[in-house]
Amino acid sequence: MIHRMGFRFRLHGKVLPGKPDIVFKTKMKVVFVHGCFWHFHHSCCRPPKTRRDYWVPKLTQNAKRDKQVRMELRRRGWRSFVVWECELRHPAAVEKRLRKFLTT
Repeated sequence: MIHRMGFRFRLHGKVLPGKPDIVFKTKMKVVFVHGCFWHFHHSCCRPPKTRRDYWVPKLTQNAKRDKQVRMELRRRGWRSFVVWECELRHPAAVEKRLRKFLTT
């Protein structure tokens, strides 16, 4: 989608905190594509009903780490954008938000 929009990028920024999925080095912007379960997207995902004592702390820690990574990137002058797995059901809306993020 992003390539079709005319933007060029690199995948998996290994030198940046959190190893962003998509990196726009010249714009100093990154995109994370998060799976709703693993990154504990509260809008659409609930923790499993079994082994809650394991899953809730694990998923909460994942979400906390994601926030810390975005804060560290911001501190270094990078802007970040998160695309949630569930949002990809509406690609036109994601494309519109991405275009705005990448052009401002």
